[in-house]
Amino acid sequence: MQSTIVNLKSQIESPFTFSQSSLQDYADCPRRFQLRYIEQLAWPAVETEPALENERRQQEGLLFHRLAQQHLIGLPAEKLARLANTPDLNRWWDNYLASDLRGLKDLGGLYPELTLSAPLGEHRLLAKYDLIAVQSDKKAFIYDWKTYRKRPRDEWMAARLQTRVYRALLIQAGAHLNKQTRFQPEQIEMIYWYADFPAEPARFPYTAAQYKRDWDTLTGLIAEIAARRNFPLTADEEKCAYCPYRSYCERGAEAGILEEMGEETELESIEVNFEQIQEIEF
Repeated sequence: MQSTIVNLKSQIESPFTFSQSSLQDYADCPRRFQLRYIEQLAWPAVETEPALENERRQQEGLLFHRLAQQHLIGLPAEKLARLANTPDLNRWWDNYLASDLRGLKDLGGLYPELTLSAPLGEHRLLAKYDLIAVQSDKKAFIYDWKTYRKRPRDEWMAARLQTRVYRALLIQAGAHLNKQTRFQPEQIEMIYWYADFPAEPARFPYTAAQYKRDWDTLTGLIAEIAARRNFPLTADEEKCAYCPYRSYCERGAEAGILEEMGEETELESIEVNFEQIQEIEF
């Protein structure tokens, strides 16, 4: 069979804006990074079967993020509750309202849907946070909402590039949230809050050694991508079953089964992108 990939671009543009999602794509499969971010190809195949069920869950996850953001900026919970009109959304919303979330009401500064960025070499690193909650002169908590069907292992989440990027970037670019003083690593904690497992959040405090490791890793990873002229396929073909680019790479035509999707492939099957969601109207 002839390959469907011809004349691919082989270099990122400079400056390039990296995110945790693009870096994770590169770590999982350099070719996926090339197709998605350099070629900017449309997704040619559904990720999972049944496709409609997967799309429904994705849309519900996006709406839950918007509901939480709207609630945190002050819209009444009872008005927002009318929009939690599916069984999953209703359950997640009830769990969200019933959870203390480490006493958010007692924290001085809440910054929902906040974007931070910082230069990294010739490029930029950008992250959009679900919520940063800052105690005056004390700690900063990074909250990220997850609507996974299965709760991932903490060890696996700790190794994800999202965990590394979000904590390190808050130090690099978050001084304006701390009276123009850079946060120290020990002041930062990242919390993944699972909407279907509200009593089992994953918490990741930070240390100076972890920060140095993470920033060095991110610097090296971006330098490696910038220097690349060849983006090979992953050797782990299990990742291909749920990849929308598998037909380009001749790694199978059939989508993976949603119910068989493990945590390693479920994580970030979509990236929550608030710019693609219409504002909620009442």
